[in-house]
Amino acid sequence: MTKILQNKEQRIRRHARIRTRVFGTALKPRLSVFKSNKHISAQLIDDEKAITLASAHSKNVSGKSLLEKSVLVGKAIATSAKAKKVERIVFDRGGFAYTGCVKALAEGAREGGLLF
Repeated sequence: MTKILQNKEQRIRRHARIRTRVFGTALKPRLSVFKSNKHISAQLIDDEKAITLASAHSKNVSGKSLLEKSVLVGKAIATSAKAKKVERIVFDRGGFAYTGCVKALAEGAREGGLLF
């Protein structure tokens, strides 16, 4: 198995472990994060009804680096959540380490007014 596939498989396993403890409801949806080399995206998910309430992607924001775009994606998802009258969320880092872009997205969401 190549190193890239091994890293992806390890992230998927970490995400599965996280998902056993993290569950989103209509009152407190799950903020799911996905990060690639070029982009980062976030979704607010109601796991009870299995629907996506809001989403934001780094393609739709303007910033120079991925770190800057991550903060803007966090703020964008926070404004979408406010429009849906959601203030509290559960953070799902998607198996990624809570550092760099994932942390920047979380801080941007907090700056936008989300509580978690």
